[in-house]
Parts: sequence; structure tokens; C-alpha cells
Amino acid sequence: MFVDRVEIVCQAGDGGNGCMSFRREAHVPRGGPDGGDGGDGGSVIIRVDRNLGSLANIVGHRHWKAERGKHGEGKLKTGRCGEDAIVLVPPGTVVKDSEHGFVLKELLEDGESLLIAQCGKGGRGNKHFATSTDRAPRQFEEGTDGETREVHLELKVIADVGLIGKPNAGKSTLLSRMSRANPEIADYPFTTKYPNLGMVRVGYDHQFVIADIPGLIEGAHAGIGLGHEFLKHVQRTRLFVHLIEPAPMDQTDPIENYHQIRKEISLYDETLADRPEIIVVSKCELPDAAACAELLSEDLGKDVLQISAVTGEGLAELVKLIIQEFQVMDRVGEFQ
Repeated sequence: MFVDRVEIVCQAGDGGNGCMSFRREAHVPRGGPDGGDGGDGGSVIIRVDRNLGSLANIVGHRHWKAERGKHGEGKLKTGRCGEDAIVLVPPGTVVKDSEHGFVLKELLEDGESLLIAQCGKGGRGNKHFATSTDRAPRQFEEGTDGETREVHLELKVIADVGLIGKPNAGKSTLLSRMSRANPEIADYPFTTKYPNLGMVRVGYDHQFVIADIPGLIEGAHAGIGLGHEFLKHVQRTRLFVHLIEPAPMDQTDPIENYHQIRKEISLYDETLADRPEIIVVSKCELPDAAACAELLSEDLGKDVLQISAVTGEGLAELVKLIIQEFQVMDRVGEFQ
């Protein structure tokens, strides 16, 4: 199950109370105060685990409560601190404050963490209140309350390559041929309802993560056809592979389909318009594929690759182009 949005309530543990106690031993008159401090409560921490691919692991676990600190005891015994509550999330998770709506942090790297609810502090025992004039204080402190905060977790998939295009353009089939991913594949539009990720390895030197983004339609930037649900996963891909179907099932023009998808992406986020892109005509085993690729190349003034995920034609060249694009981006990044 793929889940990319979850609301959780985080409650840190309260601090333990300080202790009021006096030393009582035989042959030790006026032993004095010996009340220990209370222990701190546990905090609620959100931490990235690279082995997770969605937020499904915390579905049904809305309330996260850390352990409270133990109370202090006599003989200057400090109470035990409470255990932290750790919420594990995948890389690319955005943490937002539910009450005010602002972003607290974007968690991108494995092991990165965010303290979301601060623990309560333990109170002091009566030993701390002893003075030269008050040698038997009966004062002690209660522990402070732990913080409570409601947060919204939203996952934006992190991938090196994003497969974009209209529904039924062959993105899922391509992902299954290039990696070991097993997305649902069928001969009707909107088969893919959520992003699928796959790892592509090329020899010992190169590997990249590829994401199959569900098909986009006109008006996606405004939320039509769950556009916002899909487009947010495009934001963290370094490179687009734009698949164009040469003979769409809905009889639309492939060239117009290309411009429509580019428009929707640009309207959603202007910065995505400058993202590097490889243009690909899929299903090149069809009779109209070559003519479609030629017309598209003339219209855009760019090279257009032809591939077939069914026969495997052009896949090796596509992988080579992807690696070359990454090498160019890495060199540009070194000089910036």
C-alpha cells in the first residue's frame, strides 16, 4: 500500500516529580534532606529510514506518545528518563505544523531527524532547597508537562529520473523492463494510481532511481484528475523522461499531448520547466511511431528517441543518454 499523506498527534512525556525525603539511619542524627530529582520525559522524534518507500507503516497509528519520566526517590535517587517515541518516515517527507500550516522541515537524508515534541523536564528534589537557615526543607518541584503537537506528513518521492506523460504512454512497462519493479500494468488508462520506484544498475559504476509518475491530464495543475497528488512527486526528480504515445487510444494528437503535459508541469511549478528532459516516443513497434518521432523532432528542434519496452529496442540507448545527462549535470554543479 502506498500512502503519501498522514496526520499524527505527537505527545512528549511529562517530567517526573522531585522527591521530598529525609535521611533516616541509625546513629545518624539530623540526616538532612535526600530527595532525588525526577527524570526527564521522552521526546517525540521523526527520523528518516531509507528502507521505507511510503508512509504506510504509520497508517492507523495516529497518536504517538513518549514515556513519562519516573519520579525521584529517597537516598538522592534520580528517576529514570522516559523513552523517546521514534516515528520512522521515508526520505522526501515534508513535516508541516497542522495548526498553522507552515513547513517545519523537509527530511531528505537517511538518518536525518527532527525533534517534533520536546520532553518535560524532571522536577528537583528537596535536597536542592536546603540552605544554612532551612536545613530540613519540605519543598520539591513537580515535573513539567511534555509538548503536544499535531503535524501533517507529506511524502514527495525522491528519484533521479521521473517518467512523465499521458495515461497509457507505457511508463509502467518501461519501469518494469529497466528495473526489478513490478508495477500494475493493464491496457487501459490510469492503471498507475501512485508512483512506483525502481533501481537501475549499469555495471559497477552507475545506478539511479527511476520513478513512474501516474499519467497527467489537462488541468492537472489545478487538481483535475488528482493532478496535485501526482505532480508533487515530480518536484524532486533530477531528470524527466517524457514518453509520448504515437497512436493514443483517445485519438488525440501526440504533439499536442506533449505540449499539454509540459504546460501542466510549468503551471504547477515554473522551475520545473527548466528541468533537463529526454523526449521519447514509446511503442516504436507501432506503424505510426517513426512518423510521430520525426514530426515531434521538427516541431521541437530536438532529438527524439524511439523505444519499445515490449521488444527492448532503444532501451540501452535510453540508459546511456540518462547517464550522460547526469554526468553533464554533475560537471555543471561542480563549477557553480
